[in-house]
Amino acid sequence: MTKNMVKLTTPKSDGYYMPAEFSPHRRTYMIWPERPDNWRLGAKPAQKCFAEVAEAIAKFEEVVMLVSSGQYMNARAQLDERVIVVEMSNNDAWARDSGATFLKNSQAELRAVDWQFNSWGGLVDGLYFPWDQDNQVAGKMAQLERCRSYALDNFVLEGGSIHVDGEGTAIVTEACLLSSGRNPKLNQAEIEQYLKLYLNVEQVIWLPHGIYQDETNEHVDNICAFIRPGELVLGFPEDSETMQYQYSMADYQLLTQMTDAKGRKLIVHKVPIPTNLYVEKADIDGIDMIAGTIPRRIGDYLGASYINFYFCNGALILPAFGIELDEIVLKQFEALLPEYQIIQVASREILLGGGNIHCITQQVPM
Repeated sequence: MTKNMVKLTTPKSDGYYMPAEFSPHRRTYMIWPERPDNWRLGAKPAQKCFAEVAEAIAKFEEVVMLVSSGQYMNARAQLDERVIVVEMSNNDAWARDSGATFLKNSQAELRAVDWQFNSWGGLVDGLYFPWDQDNQVAGKMAQLERCRSYALDNFVLEGGSIHVDGEGTAIVTEACLLSSGRNPKLNQAEIEQYLKLYLNVEQVIWLPHGIYQDETNEHVDNICAFIRPGELVLGFPEDSETMQYQYSMADYQLLTQMTDAKGRKLIVHKVPIPTNLYVEKADIDGIDMIAGTIPRRIGDYLGASYINFYFCNGALILPAFGIELDEIVLKQFEALLPEYQIIQVASREILLGGGNIHCITQQVPM
């Protein structure tokens, strides 16, 4: 155990909590993509997209890009000069999920939670093997921030599977947190207790579902997010014949009957999401087939969602998919969040890799 790890206490007992993403940030972490078995054409299209996301965020707060040694010079050349590039080994580019969950206390002192990461399901239904370098990213991030971390040796969790309002409420999905590849020896009540202790929340809302055929077992950050305390956005398709419509309706019915930890009745805004995007031949041309990685196939459903956005200081970075719905959703968010600058970034290349803008970012609270 290194000196910066905390073993015998919990964030709750020490007075640390996870702030909402829309609270002020010190900086944002990202990881540079390069896996040729996940990102087409040697990850060049994905790298361009990651650079655009980083540049958009860097207008509002500091961005640190973690990059393997072999990609360091390439990343430095492509990234905005405001982006700080730090060499760090990794297995893939999902900073939200392999990265630390940062906490603070009432004195704005920083700590982190270092969950176990097993590639979204380990040997049961994980997406790649090995994941050992990714499982070290959170601890390294905590060291870069010079803060102590709570290291959980036996509890698997990804940052994309949790959202909090910063006022005592967390939201998760049953489909993800109860999946057999994460913590199969724990029941729902035991998992909830971990969340209450390590996020320092009083209430956990369990949505039944996330996005249909989401590779992460339906992470919450793809379906639902807080935009302010007591107020959420929920991905909701227009086509009532789709499985996603059934998923979203079940979530909506639950949320509209709920109150949060402060006793507020939840306000839920339906945000339209597409259900007609699929992997095309051009999307898989140039992907290397490597043992240990689930292959992409023509016709695979793409779980696209505008909910997979990222708050930064004074702005919201919103996905765009090159479809008519982009403009409709942009106007909706501009109306919902007039105090923020809404910046859309074309993010289909991230979607092809299995996630979106929220999945590739990780905030450090102020």
